[in-house]
Amino acid sequence: QVRLVESGGGVAQPGGSLRLSCAVSQRTFSVYAMGWFRQAPGKEREFVAALRRSGLYTYYADSVKGRFTISGDNAKNTVALQMNSLKPEDTAVYYCAATARAAAGLTREYGYDYWGQGTQVYVSS
Repeated sequence: QVRLVESGGGVAQPGGSLRLSCAVSQRTFSVYAMGWFRQAPGKEREFVAALRRSGLYTYYADSVKGRFTISGDNAKNTVALQMNSLKPEDTAVYYCAATARAAAGLTREYGYDYWGQGTQVYVSS
């Protein structure tokens, strides 16, 4: 069974940085794309960033462009999200997601088949 294991997160001040990491439990799992979503209290889960392994294409939500960077290590089946210039509105539970399907919808939840448990990011002064 494929599992996604997240690490990182925590507390940061506005303007600060945090780094999230996610690893697929099975290195032999053929990843087509991995992504990050987040859910703030009282809000629906929303897309943050995605990485398509073929060609290393990246996708970002407008709210994080220029501040967040998604990167991956194909050999290790891992993905990271570097978050800079954090804002209080970035406070949320962040979820890692992965799919082996070469299908569209990488900015939508239905584009992914596997999800991590989530890791909390809290931005406050």
